Amino acid sequence: MSHKKVIVVMPAYNAEKTIEKTYQDIPRGLVDEIIVVDDASRDRTIEIAQRLGLTVIEHHNNVGYGGNQKTCYRHALAHGADIIVMIHPDYQYDARLTYYMVDPIRKGFFDIMLGSRIRTRAEALAGGMPLYKYISNRFLTFVENIVLGQNISDFHTGFRAYHRKVLETIPFESNSNGFVFDSEFLIQAIAFGFRIGEIPVPVRYMPEASSINFTKSTIYGILTLWTLVKYVLFRLHLKEFPLFQPRKTDACNTVK
Repeated sequence: MSHKKVIVVMPAYNAEKTIEKTYQDIPRGLVDEIIVVDDASRDRTIEIAQRLGLTVIEHHNNVGYGGNQKTCYRHALAHGADIIVMIHPDYQYDARLTYYMVDPIRKGFFDIMLGSRIRTRAEALAGGMPLYKYISNRFLTFVENIVLGQNISDFHTGFRAYHRKVLETIPFESNSNGFVFDSEFLIQAIAFGFRIGEIPVPVRYMPEASSINFTKSTIYGILTLWTLVKYVLFRLHLKEFPLFQPRKTDACNTVK
């Protein structure tokens, strides 16, 4: 089997307390490059990432979580990645399991791998997931599975791996710059027929880990449901949306 270049991308914001621990957990010899995109942090995130020898891309103005990922993926494609792993540098997800995210894609079983936080309710809550987040996650995931015809346990995980062709196809530049980017991306992936697998991944909720508050979570949920409405309208051929138009290939290696 020919070597496939694996690049980890880290969308970072004020991650000085956790980025090194996250980096240390990534299995040695598995990853060819780690790209950190710093979204105008106010702490020492850039300094620490540079000391670790990571590739650092700096935003001089905060563009948001989705906007950060757009930069991550543009650079990963331009750097020749065959498989792209998105890991939050806040130490919430267990990066030691990165191999099990990459290997099913490398062997051709799946196009996308998700690290699911929801193996059991007890484990999710014991890991510190707030009860309202657990309930909203279960509700949104249930609705998404019904509408999209899937059986995914956690649509809203922040630990993901993609085959290059996924990022070359999905028009992620049309997505939100906010948190709903993740929901839009998976709904798009299903619209384009990509195969999605998942593994259980323990998580750690702690003060240092990034997490959106109740108000932002509510907005995120509403926007996720609105994206599902767009998907239904698209599937019924009632309306076209840029979200579901294939990305232009000649733009895939453009870095802005």
